[in-house]
Amino acid sequence: MAKATSGADLTPAEPDDGAAGKVAMREFSRSLPMALLRAREAVMRQFRPSLRDAGLTEQQWRILRALSAIDQIEISELARETFLLGPSLSRILRDLEARRLVRRRSPQTDLRRGLVSITPAGLAVLNAVAPISEAIYAEITRRFGAENLEALHAMLQALETALGEMPVVSGRAVDKIDN
Repeated sequence: MAKATSGADLTPAEPDDGAAGKVAMREFSRSLPMALLRAREAVMRQFRPSLRDAGLTEQQWRILRALSAIDQIEISELARETFLLGPSLSRILRDLEARRLVRRRSPQTDLRRGLVSITPAGLAVLNAVAPISEAIYAEITRRFGAENLEALHAMLQALETALGEMPVVSGRAVDKIDN
């Protein structure tokens, strides 16, 4: 029977233990999802304090920002626009509605559909945070450069478009590997 070990008993793996460098993949630090996550974290680290001061989470801010640009939207469409899963969006909307920052209703023509809109109180929260947000954007632009920021936006849009046209490879391809 194998002896249980504590973390203190473990030694670092030797470079020649057969594991390092044996997976035919790019380095973890060079993976596109990780690079995008690192960049997102660097950006959001700047915005989180002002959101926290306003009593908002990142997801709540995302919803309020999306709603501020329109009169009302179907909840399913809001989920797509904000990249939030339905159950998470439902919980967040319930919280925002309790704080009277958003309003939900069902159209009389189809009670199964849900519509949501931002309230004057929600707009007031956005207006309170907006100057801080714009100051952060100005500092990001100063440090990174306006041309670089524009190029980054264009490249991200091009990447999104190119990948939107790319067929998704099923994870079932793994099942075809002989064990």
